[in-house]
Amino acid sequence: APLGDDAGAAIVAHAFRRGVTFFDTSDFYGPHTNETLLGKALKQLPREQVQVATKFGIQQYAYDEGTGTVCGRPEYVRACCEASLRRLGVDYIDLYYQHRVDTTTPIEDTIGELKKLVEEGKVRYIGLSEASPDTIRRAHAVHPVSAVQMEWSLRARDIEPEISKV
Repeated sequence: APLGDDAGAAIVAHAFRRGVTFFDTSDFYGPHTNETLLGKALKQLPREQVQVATKFGIQQYAYDEGTGTVCGRPEYVRACCEASLRRLGVDYIDLYYQHRVDTTTPIEDTIGELKKLVEEGKVRYIGLSEASPDTIRRAHAVHPVSAVQMEWSLRARDIEPEISKV
């Protein structure tokens, strides 16, 4: 059985005391419960010493089939950010990722809304997860993309020819 929120928050606080300052989550994990748990833990920590990353964009996912629904529409981006800020109990998100790229919404539109969130002080830095080199370049032309999150391991090396050089 999963740990209760108090025990989970205590583990996050323990990790912080041991030197961990970067916490990465997503609105999809749980869904929402991981952000809520991290928010409870953050209340015990000095915010200025912690970096919070979270992600948006996956609406549903079928793990057996490896398929899902993603959304990058500007109004969805904003609604997700506002909800994550509430669940995390913070005034800003240090690094806000698009969890998966929505191929039905131009990346320029998604990043344009993220840029507005940066300008409003709700997000400090923008990241993309599982994006192609072309998508990264197009996004970066709208606003600097500070982080790219990709599977890269001894088993999955296919990003080396293109992504690691972007």
